[in-house]
This record gives sequence, structure tokens and C-alpha cells, in this order.
Amino acid sequence: MLKTVPGLLILLIFGFILSAKAQKTDSTKVDTNQLNKYRIDPGKNALPMLYPPIQLKKELLPVDMLDYKISYWHKSIIFGLNFSQSAFSSNYSAGGVSAIALGSNFDFKAEYNKKPKDFTTELNLLYGISKNQGEGSRKTNDRIFFDNKIATQLSKKWYFFGSLTFESQFTAGYNYTNPDGTNAQNPYLISNFMAPGYLTESLGFEYKPNKWFDLRLGTGTARQTFVVDTTIYHNQPGNYGVPIGHTFYNQLAVQVVAGIDKDLSKNIHLNLRYALFIPYIQPLAYMSHRIDGILTAKVSRLIAVTVNGTFLYDKTTSLAVQGTEGLALGVIYKFP
Repeated sequence: MLKTVPGLLILLIFGFILSAKAQKTDSTKVDTNQLNKYRIDPGKNALPMLYPPIQLKKELLPVDMLDYKISYWHKSIIFGLNFSQSAFSSNYSAGGVSAIALGSNFDFKAEYNKKPKDFTTELNLLYGISKNQGEGSRKTNDRIFFDNKIATQLSKKWYFFGSLTFESQFTAGYNYTNPDGTNAQNPYLISNFMAPGYLTESLGFEYKPNKWFDLRLGTGTARQTFVVDTTIYHNQPGNYGVPIGHTFYNQLAVQVVAGIDKDLSKNIHLNLRYALFIPYIQPLAYMSHRIDGILTAKVSRLIAVTVNGTFLYDKTTSLAVQGTEGLALGVIYKFP
């Protein structure tokens, strides 16, 4: 009995110690990182997985030919017709003379532009006629202008060009006023077709900074002046610079031509051309200046007001400055 009691005490004390250690262990956090070193990864798949490399290559897709055509031509046609008429009874108190007038203009322009080549051709025709009661018909406008230019591009704004220009008129021109200012009893002939007529060849450089302005510097220019009617010198003593008895005269010169072809607004268009001609072997007093301008204001799709004018100083035709001006309302058609 006495031997059994000490054994039980020893067992109770040992159980109390184990219980205290267990409680202390439960209150302490477990570091799982320390357990990773005991981790066993699963074995690899016995079946291999093959991933082929990606290859990129060009493939041409079959496409039917598109029905597109590239045109390097730009063309425009302007045709205008102006008509005016007035009538008076014989007893109209304010007075007046019945009259009828007709004017027309035709302007064709075509340009081929495929760099570095550039070709431009322009044809401008003007003609007008009027008739007053008791008088014969008289023309109010008359001009033929045909200009051709071919150029090759030297830089962004500069070209080397060659041009050929023809100028004349359709019908005979008469003077109805005597030199002293009185009315002539019999109008006398002062011009006709190819009397005068001008043919100008020019080589040089062209400055073209944009689509609506260009400047030609024709350092090598030749102009032939034709007067095929050898009787005109009786009424036109200067004979347009052609020696009397001859039908043409050749000149070498420097020519400067500036052109503006621009829409000032949606319905207003300006076409302006200035030409300066400086002969090599004649004094500077014989240089000529010519400005031709047309201002068109569209009232509707087919109706427009047109103002045209010419300023000319040429000592071979007149010692004074010459000029014309016209204002008309009429039909105008532009294509395209």
C-alpha cells in the first residue's frame, strides 16, 4: 500500500508537466516556411507536350482589277454669251437710238501635270459687235490668244520652260474718228487678221509657288510681228513696228509674264495676265506692257456678271497708253 502511493504521485506530477507543455505549444505560431523544405513535388507528366514555333509569311490575296484610271489631265471650258437691246419710238421725248449688241467669250484650258513634266495650253477667244440705228455694225471686242507651255521641274517651286504664243484678231478694225477728234465720214482700216499678228517663242525659268500664280522669266525670247496687209501703213504710220514693204519683223528680247487665276470667293473668279517685252537691240522706250483681266461674278449657275479690261503701252502701235473696258450680264457655262 505504501509502495503504491508514491508511484501514483509520480504519475500525477509527470502528467501535469506534459499538460503544461502542450498548452504552451498550442499558443505558439507555426512557421510554415520552415516546412517548405520538406515539400515533395509531384512527378512530371510522362507524355511530352510539343509546342511548334510560330512562323509569319506574306500571302497575296487574289483581288480583281479595280476599274480606276489615273488621269494627269485637268481641263476646263468657259463659254459666255452677252446680249443687250434697246428700242425707242420715233417721238420719244427723251430721245435715243435703238441699238443691239452681242458679245461672246470662249476660254479653254488644259494642263498635264505628271512630275517632273508639266504642259499647259490655253485658248482665249473674245468677240463683240454692236449696231446702232442709222449706223453700220461696229465691233466692241476682238482677240485671239493661244498659249502653249512645256516645263520640267528643277526644284519645288522652279521650272525650266519653253513656250509658244500666238496673238491676233478675227476681223478688220476701223477708226471712226479723225486725228482732230471729229467723226470720220468714211471709216478707215487700221487693223485686220494677222495685221498685226504676233508669234512669240520663249525659253527661260518659271516660278510657280502655288496653283493660282506663276511667273515666267523668258531670257531667250524671239517675237515675229506680222502685217500681211501692206496697205495699212497709210492709216497706221508706225505699221506696228514692221518696216514698210515687209510683212514681218523679228525681234530678240527678254520677256516677263505673270499670271493669276484664282477664286476670290465662292462666286467670284479673277483671271489676270501681265506681259512685259524688252527688246535687246532697241532703246528701253520701246519696251511694251500689256495687262489683260477678266473678273467674273456668278449670280446663279448660268447667269454671271463679267468685267473685262485691257491696258496696253506699245510704242509701235501708239505713242499713248491704250485701254478698253467692258461690263456685261449674260449666260456663262463652265465645264466641268
